[in-house]
Amino acid sequence: MDIILWRHADAAAVKNESEADFHRRLTSKGRKQALAVATWLERHLPDSARVLASPAVRAQETASALGRKFSTVQELGVGAHAVQVLVAAGWPDNRHPVVVVGHQPTLGRVASLLLFGVEQDLSMRKGAAWWITNRSRKDTGDADSRLTLRAVVCPDYL
Repeated sequence: MDIILWRHADAAAVKNESEADFHRRLTSKGRKQALAVATWLERHLPDSARVLASPAVRAQETASALGRKFSTVQELGVGAHAVQVLVAAGWPDNRHPVVVVGHQPTLGRVASLLLFGVEQDLSMRKGAAWWITNRSRKDTGDADSRLTLRAVVCPDYL
């Protein structure tokens, strides 16, 4: 299975306490970041990839940049737990790649859990996508899974 962890792009700051964090929208810079990473992903993702997004507006806007249908998943919202994200994505048994559009620190913790076996804070830049692949070596008699950090895409360098 492939899981692509895509942090929402740059969003406007909360201007006052009455403004809900949930409704923050992408800035002009954020829209450019989302489009840059979406363009890269579109060149590399298979048609069978599923896209899951947090219900927060900034994550919805980031996912929309990809131009594919996506599902809004409550378990990916602000403050989600790493294990919730993995369950929502069907890790590690989903037959199709899954793009998860979400938030920090959750996505960094998911990456840490997958790559290092321990959930800890791992920094992930706004708009960045981390592509992690899980492959078993059943063809060689080694049934153990092999995780590979296949790509890290940062919008500032595209």
